[in-house]
Amino acid sequence: MTETTQSTSEVPHANEASAAGLPHVPKPQEYDAILLAGFGGPEGQEDVIPFLRNVTRGRGIPDERLEEVATHYRHFGGVSPINEHNRQLREALVEEMRARGMTHPVYWGNRNWDPYLEDAVKEAAANGHTRLLAFATSAYSSYSSCRQYREDFARAINDTGLSGVVRIDKIRQFFDVPGFVQPFAEGVAAALQEFSAEGIAAHEIRVLFATHSIPTADAERSGPRELGLGEGGAYAAQHKAVGAQIMKQLTEDGTADPETNWELVYQSRSGPPSQPWLEPDVCDRIAELPAEGVKAVAVVPLGFLSDHMEVLWDLDNEALEAAEEAGLKATRTPTPGIHHAFVSSAVDLIQERMAAVPPEDRPHVTELGPWFDVCRPGCCENVRLGFRPAAAGVAP
Repeated sequence: MTETTQSTSEVPHANEASAAGLPHVPKPQEYDAILLAGFGGPEGQEDVIPFLRNVTRGRGIPDERLEEVATHYRHFGGVSPINEHNRQLREALVEEMRARGMTHPVYWGNRNWDPYLEDAVKEAAANGHTRLLAFATSAYSSYSSCRQYREDFARAINDTGLSGVVRIDKIRQFFDVPGFVQPFAEGVAAALQEFSAEGIAAHEIRVLFATHSIPTADAERSGPRELGLGEGGAYAAQHKAVGAQIMKQLTEDGTADPETNWELVYQSRSGPPSQPWLEPDVCDRIAELPAEGVKAVAVVPLGFLSDHMEVLWDLDNEALEAAEEAGLKATRTPTPGIHHAFVSSAVDLIQERMAAVPPEDRPHVTELGPWFDVCRPGCCENVRLGFRPAAAGVAP
């Protein structure tokens, strides 16, 4: 494992509070613009392999192996829906911000495909916008869903020659803000009502909250280590906390029966068989459920903001096929997308950071929240790559 150190002065921060390493900013902050940061996806057959090369850069994976994954994209004409979702999300954010009297422009840049973060940063600087507040489209804490975005911001600033000019902060992880959780709860409620109407008893239903699997070594390093969140680190703990809150809420309002069981499952594993990843796999778990007396499953894409490829292929295709083979009735519930509650919460988060709302007044629905404004030292280390320069957090 390679480890590098980085002084606070080398981290491209947007304000003194972040540079000081405080967990929550204590004073109101001014920003010129919002930066919507996405994963990116191909928008045509000719884009697929170049996109996958970007995703796997530095791993030496040959095109022959990439083509195995490419078939998922090719099934949909080589187009991932994620870029279109981010276009819609950007428009929805602008509309909600304007309704609140906010005139900040919203730039959009991706990690792995056009429009790239570097282009968004250059465009912002050309327009005189150099203090950016980033909204990354990943709700949970892990290397790929948080720290890697922070590394992307630092890289984009350096690669564009704008170090010392453009500075980027990042809003807190939003896994348990009410507007992110509400659409999932509505989806589970609708699924349970559907199963009940068909005469399926509560104890015969299983709610499977699904999220992207990651290497267990990375999971254990997700979030601040001093929190002691146990096996799976903050990544697993956050998902479990949200799943528990959804089922508690639905049980209390009478939508869910206390006998309705739920669990967290994982999907989309991509590492070698020798490398431990978070389990159980959603399809493996579905195959086991009939022996436990289960007759129906609600598959909830809890780890995903929108219906991108891991939802359309790994859940709508593979998981629902596994359910059919197991003789189970199954449904996949919606992602938040541009649900009004989520968009409203997203703008709440932007305003919260600008106004430096005290932590005790910040909306959250689990005991883990509200999460930190400024990522803590050593948070979400990549085991393979170690610590690299990253914006919006405390070094390393």
